[in-house]
Amino acid sequence: MSKSFYSNGKLLLAGEYAVLDGAHAWAIPTKFGQSLQVSENNSSLLSWKSYDEKGSIWFEGLYKIEPLSEVSNSDAEMASTLLNILLEAQKLNPTFLVESNGYEVETKLDFPKNWGLGTSSTLINNVANWANINPYTLLKATFDGSGYDIACAQHDLPISFHINEGAPVVVEVKKEIPFADALYFIHLNQKKNSREAISDYGNLNIDRDAFVSKISAISKRMIGSQTLQDFEWLISSHENEISETLGLKIVKSSLFSDYWGAIKSLGAWGGDFILATGNEETPDYFQKKGYPTVIPFNDMIL
Repeated sequence: MSKSFYSNGKLLLAGEYAVLDGAHAWAIPTKFGQSLQVSENNSSLLSWKSYDEKGSIWFEGLYKIEPLSEVSNSDAEMASTLLNILLEAQKLNPTFLVESNGYEVETKLDFPKNWGLGTSSTLINNVANWANINPYTLLKATFDGSGYDIACAQHDLPISFHINEGAPVVVEVKKEIPFADALYFIHLNQKKNSREAISDYGNLNIDRDAFVSKISAISKRMIGSQTLQDFEWLISSHENEISETLGLKIVKSSLFSDYWGAIKSLGAWGGDFILATGNEETPDYFQKKGYPTVIPFNDMIL
């Protein structure tokens, strides 16, 4: 018997950092995601293979089922992380992995791992669906975070997301953006560690209520924005608020000061994708700067 699961990747367009304290955020599921396929056998082992977007294996692990423990692996850190996920899943559903004598698991990414579209969140959501447990609870027990990425994994439309009294509140919002043709995603050729960014943010001594209020107001306006001019003003306002509150450098002033459009960092600042407003000359500008991955908005959003 075999089972298959699939989860969408994600990008957080507004609300980064502040979403952890309850701010309203705006996020999109992406056309790129990750699948997980499980086949049962009689090996008394769990064999795990992870494939990248090119079909090459980037991780292999072999685990004893009873008790769940490592046997061998191609990457000790990844093997330990995966084992922790599976053990936490068992805590939430004690029948998980004891209904068969063996398993062969394959995961497949639709995107390069360094893109930061949710290698971890899509894995968490897939494992949670396989184990028949709450993915938000599994996320909290493993990687932590707000959970917006789990919401994107499960929804096929853009979402408004916030945490209310510890519980995620997810509302699907309109997909159509009048100026979508003027929006581009550019990868900064490096991946930011989300867990480190979350930890650093949690240690800051800031007025969190004021920060959440300001970012929520901007996020809501961004979702409803009808003109490119208004959207660009909101992007700048969002960047300035994050920069002033957290003491982080604005990406446009530090890397792209001569660019004619507006630029916004996404997710944990300093890596992964940025969002830029522009025109048909935008891809050439960033590629000449050494950033070859430029994706039009409509080619990214699910």
